[in-house]
Amino acid sequence: MATNNVAMRMACCVVVCAAVLSATTTVRKAEAAVSCGQLTNELMPCLSYIMYGGTTVPEGCCNGVRTIFNTARTTADRQGVCNCIKSSIVGIPYSNFNIVNAAAVPKKCGINIDYQISPNIDCSRVQ
Repeated sequence: MATNNVAMRMACCVVVCAAVLSATTTVRKAEAAVSCGQLTNELMPCLSYIMYGGTTVPEGCCNGVRTIFNTARTTADRQGVCNCIKSSIVGIPYSNFNIVNAAAVPKKCGINIDYQISPNIDCSRVQ
């Protein structure tokens, strides 16, 4: 059970940073377009791909990534998503395998981003 929680948080962190961070300023938490709970729900289908890999990303994962990408339209929203994800994975172990899989999700889902995906991303620099 704890492994699933760790994996879910890892999935949320990397996938959201990858998918959401590329479209425009500071989050007012009460007005955030995407809540942490919504992130978890939308990205849960990505968990198996990030943890175990595969040839294709599940359609449910791509749908969730697209939903978040399309909802977080401002810089403030994208920074808020980034911060939510980063705070949820503090102290959770992950491997390069997981990072590579998560980094591949946006491209495999047809979403183009122009930055390096990393768990150490500086959310204040997300545009």
